[in-house]
Amino acid sequence: MYIVQRSVPLASGGSAVIVRIEMYTVYVIFNQEHSKTYTGQTEDLPRRLAEHNTHTFKGYTARFTGEWTVIYSESASTRLEALKREKQLKSGNGRAFIKNYIPA
Repeated sequence: MYIVQRSVPLASGGSAVIVRIEMYTVYVIFNQEHSKTYTGQTEDLPRRLAEHNTHTFKGYTARFTGEWTVIYSESASTRLEALKREKQLKSGNGRAFIKNYIPA
């Protein structure tokens, strides 16, 4: 978890502290119909999964019909940490690790 704090001035002359908590999720989704996986990272997994299933973006997952479901996820404190873990999961060892989570 990454906490961002900043002070902003108020019209009344005082100031307020804004706190935003950032957490990233590294995830792997699976499409049973085509036996395909996709690995990514996001700040909002439910929103991102909906985007995959509604083909909001014309990327890899939009090429396949059928529902994408989350088969693996883990939290990361920073985006950099999430990107590093995403890259690890896309490696040969990472793909072997993910195979354990693919439904039979």
